[in-house]
Amino acid sequence: MTTYNEYFSSVQWDVISEKISSITRNQVAQAINREGRGGLEDFTALLSPIAASEFLEPMARLSHSLTQKRFGKAIRLFAPLYLSNECNNVCDYCGFSLGNKIVRKTLNQAELLREAGILKKMGFDHVLLVTGESTRKVGLDYINQSLSTLRPYFSNLSIEVQPLQQEEYAVLKSSGLHAVLVYQETYNQESYAQHHLKGKKSNFEWRLATPDRLGKAGVHKIGLGCLFGLTKDWRADAFFAGHHMDYLQRKYWRTQYSMSFPRLRPCAGEIPPEVSLEDRDLVQLICAFRIFNHELEISISTRESSELRDHLLPLGVTTMSAGSKTNPGGYGEDESLEQFEISDSRSVSEVSLQLQQSGYDVVWKDWDQSYDQSNSYALSDDSVQCSIEKPDLSIAG
Repeated sequence: MTTYNEYFSSVQWDVISEKISSITRNQVAQAINREGRGGLEDFTALLSPIAASEFLEPMARLSHSLTQKRFGKAIRLFAPLYLSNECNNVCDYCGFSLGNKIVRKTLNQAELLREAGILKKMGFDHVLLVTGESTRKVGLDYINQSLSTLRPYFSNLSIEVQPLQQEEYAVLKSSGLHAVLVYQETYNQESYAQHHLKGKKSNFEWRLATPDRLGKAGVHKIGLGCLFGLTKDWRADAFFAGHHMDYLQRKYWRTQYSMSFPRLRPCAGEIPPEVSLEDRDLVQLICAFRIFNHELEISISTRESSELRDHLLPLGVTTMSAGSKTNPGGYGEDESLEQFEISDSRSVSEVSLQLQQSGYDVVWKDWDQSYDQSNSYALSDDSVQCSIEKPDLSIAG
């Protein structure tokens, strides 16, 4: 099989949904005892309703133990840096949707440096660059220029932008790109079509094949996830996210993977969720994915409340955003529209202090671009400026 799309088409949504619902107590107990060695079969059991009602505590204990064994008591902090709210898609759950009458803004390079300077003062060495999906306004050239601008200042540069071609990801990788987050939103094709009405994002198959293009381009880390609330059966959606990751990990085994569990949040033009993913359900998701994959990085964003994030920490979380702004220029007090409302409004210092008081080491840097030079699949960086002189960020404000 050349892409996940072929693998995906061989598995029926309704069959998986029914299978999850019919899991027995014995199957869940066996999955916990095997500590994830049963693969997708055990993962299916851990996502089941019976696992949630009768086995959540032993799942939580095992998830905590596996996380401590692999990652220790360390939490990586990052900040999203929104570059633009320009978007050509019509998605009924997103504040950036083309149909929303909002002021559009794209940061120029001077404004980008200003935002970078603020984030550096906060202590960040890992930023996630986020844009809407507009090929004309924030296409390859703009993203590449932004990476090149920020490369002297941050050790870890990730992006969450429109899906690109394999060759385009290779270009960005040579400019310092470390990781790409590309959420399928939902693996239910009917629900996907219902919520993605116009634009390139309405192409389910193109988006689904994106992680394969990333793997072939040799991108160091791929982030997957669903937006829970877009389809009624969140357990089936979670299964397919794990199914997708399992395929990718077997095929692109040098690549690292992360998983996020965003829940639908209020925004301009908002829609009510198809189903409400409760806090207890989120706990089950984190535990099920950790037991299924001991190496997986699990990220929790400021979509969730401060109290919930603090309680989720011991269960399997390895990465968190902090002090987030979800609008372009937001760290410099720009008042343009946010993509969605955040819930954890604590400052970066407050989050860092809480982590330390809970016995965690705060990790600001867990990657350096020089590591890529030893990767056997890495593209040559001979043509990339390696001796660029750093301009003074203080002049950017």
